[in-house]
Amino acid sequence: MLVEDFTFDLPDGLIARHPAEKRDGSRLMLLDRTSGVITEDLFSNLPTCLRPGDLLVMNDTRVIPARLFGCKSTGGKVEIFLVRRLAGGKEQWECLLRSSKKFREGQSVLLESGMTAVVLFRMEADSWLIEFSGNEPFAVWLEREGHIPLPPYLQRGDSPGDRERYQTVVAREPGAVAAPTAGLHFTHELLARLAVNGIETTFVTLHTGLGTFQPVRVERVEEHRIHTERYVISPDAAEAVIRTKAAGGRVIAVGTTSARTLEYSAQQTGHVGAGSGEADIFIYPGYHFNVIDALITNFHLPESTLLMLVSALAGRERVLNAYREAVSRGFRFYSYGDAMFIS
Repeated sequence: MLVEDFTFDLPDGLIARHPAEKRDGSRLMLLDRTSGVITEDLFSNLPTCLRPGDLLVMNDTRVIPARLFGCKSTGGKVEIFLVRRLAGGKEQWECLLRSSKKFREGQSVLLESGMTAVVLFRMEADSWLIEFSGNEPFAVWLEREGHIPLPPYLQRGDSPGDRERYQTVVAREPGAVAAPTAGLHFTHELLARLAVNGIETTFVTLHTGLGTFQPVRVERVEEHRIHTERYVISPDAAEAVIRTKAAGGRVIAVGTTSARTLEYSAQQTGHVGAGSGEADIFIYPGYHFNVIDALITNFHLPESTLLMLVSALAGRERVLNAYREAVSRGFRFYSYGDAMFIS
């Protein structure tokens, strides 16, 4: 299967570089994966598209302000991108580094408000182990001084408003470096309306990592290897999925992150169970879904692993046809764009 089989033409003007005025004010494309029929609605009308007994599974990860800016002792500017915190008592992180000149082990970077970063050693070809130290807890400093890591395709720096709008209203577990963007459309009021209509909501955690942004650099899909991402499924969430399945309801993943979490768990044990670990599941056409029955998602990049996952659920031709229709109708794409419900 070739990566180029998942491409499509997208005018630059359809990339949403800023969020909609209202979270649930975005457009919603409805795709029937059995018939291929496409209809359109507003996201605020989602309750009318679902059925009593359905279960929404949302990702409650919280995006950390992972972009840091500083300078070397020589004055050269440096950008540090936090990838993940290592276990242990010290404030050590796997990071990406960007600078005009190469780094060396033991080099220091001076950050805002007295925080210092020491480059310990290279971990992989593109990542380094960095230890942070300062006059206050790193988590407190990071929340104040860090920048929200907007996706590079937005082609802009973060603004104060992104601290709120690039988080879902259910975000509570810090650790992601990218938002679970399908969840950005939900409001507390919309969730309340869903509950009144007999639609249950539960939560899993998948700390979205750099794999979300990284392009597929191989020619054949099967040769791609996806980054691991930390996940947690609570006993309550696992029980909700099992109960819904037993009652004949639909398990609807809100976003590809929730879908990957549920499917990874089932892949390991044969069913969704409580637990935590590192998920590295790569879903592309030919995959048999064991848990989810439907998916709420945004419109993804050409040739991306997320587009491949969506194609595995609804079929490559139907998804690409829906994307071409979205382009012709002027839907907004990517993180701050419109949504699709595949049922």
